[in-house]
Amino acid sequence: MIISILNCDNKWGIGKKNGLLFNLPLDMSFFRKTTLNHVVAMGENTLLSFPNSKPLKNRTNIVLSKDLDHNYEGVINIHDFNEFLRTIKKYAENDDVFIIGGASIYNQTLPYVDKVYLTKVHKDGDAEVFFTNLDELDNFKIIDRSGPLMDGDIEIEFLTYQNNNKKEII
Repeated sequence: MIISILNCDNKWGIGKKNGLLFNLPLDMSFFRKTTLNHVVAMGENTLLSFPNSKPLKNRTNIVLSKDLDHNYEGVINIHDFNEFLRTIKKYAENDDVFIIGGASIYNQTLPYVDKVYLTKVHKDGDAEVFFTNLDELDNFKIIDRSGPLMDGDIEIEFLTYQNNNKKEII
């Protein structure tokens, strides 16, 4: 399966200054447990936002960079979006592939995902970049939800959306 995994604020904001909007230990724990020993696919800026710009441990990391000279150690380097999609499709035949950002990658891959694991943060994070409002799309339906729960002093909810009109990668 191909699954986007992310958190967003109450305005569907997902980031600011190439970073996360909130420090959410429960959400980070969910992300780690869910993606561990699977494949994660991301854009270059997401990789660069990690500590020391190093790939996530115990995962296969696929990174899309438009710059042909940008090749990172310990990842599968891809320089073309269609090749990125084909690589995701190949890995998804045998494993779950998690789309982990950034905004452009989330939005470009959204038609191709089976599901979206979304942590909805009931707060405004003053975001600069946004995710698509899935509640406004006919083909995405909530199939599971937790909570609401408190993550520190912030109320969150874990939602799973299913894409009922997935586009095939060719």
